[in-house]
Amino acid sequence: MNPHENKPVSLAALVHSLWTNRQLILQMARRDVIGRYKGSVMGVMWSFFNPLLLLTIYTFVFSVVFKARWGGTLPASKTEFALLLFVGMIVHTLFAETLTQAPMLIVNNVSYVKKIIFPLEILPVTALGTALFHACVSLAVWLAFFVLFNGFIHWTVIFMPLVLLPLIMLTVGIAWALASLGVFLRDVAQPISLIMTVLLFASPVFYPITALPVTIRPWLMLNPLTLIIEQARAVLLFGQLPDWSALAIYGAVALVIAWLGYAWFQKTRKGFADVI
Repeated sequence: MNPHENKPVSLAALVHSLWTNRQLILQMARRDVIGRYKGSVMGVMWSFFNPLLLLTIYTFVFSVVFKARWGGTLPASKTEFALLLFVGMIVHTLFAETLTQAPMLIVNNVSYVKKIIFPLEILPVTALGTALFHACVSLAVWLAFFVLFNGFIHWTVIFMPLVLLPLIMLTVGIAWALASLGVFLRDVAQPISLIMTVLLFASPVFYPITALPVTIRPWLMLNPLTLIIEQARAVLLFGQLPDWSALAIYGAVALVIAWLGYAWFQKTRKGFADVI
């Protein structure tokens, strides 16, 4: 196999690669999760405690120190505020955790680059899989607390995977592009954490969209996290059906971005070994 040969970049090739390497992706994601907590006393249990600690800190700062309220539409309960806040954090963390790692994925796995038969395109997918594991753990914690404080759960929770699917496609597309760019331009990795922090406060995580002036709301909708956070709250907290038309449009755009990111990665991967 020639490492400098052109790789297929079609959408069918993308799907075929993911399906063919699905077991390898799962194994590598599992290894990454276990490796992250290896040697610690509580091990994977930290994946439960980390989001709870962050939730506690953010809830205290915004609901106690700043005395933030959710636009007056809900009772000013710290429990409700925490649940609202946690949904936004789950979505943002899924996006941020994947993209923060993406620029250095190839650089940190030089041994895989040298193995010309290794499917390098699965590395960003593996990073996404690890982030998805943590998102699922956080979601399980959220559901447990919701049932504890309310005594029921909305049946619309079954739509949560469909709400997240467009974001997953968008995230992996951007991750493919960043993973490739990070090989040729190492500075790409530096501003990502800052951008993710900006997105945290530019997304309706700590506040509802209705708290903003009407003139600013359309700009907030350009944020890729806004629609997903709002739809996640609709199905989890309010028992509402998702906005299928909005998700369909988002999904179509996300699919195009995923394909473009994959195509860029496959077109540029033949230069990885030369640069590294």
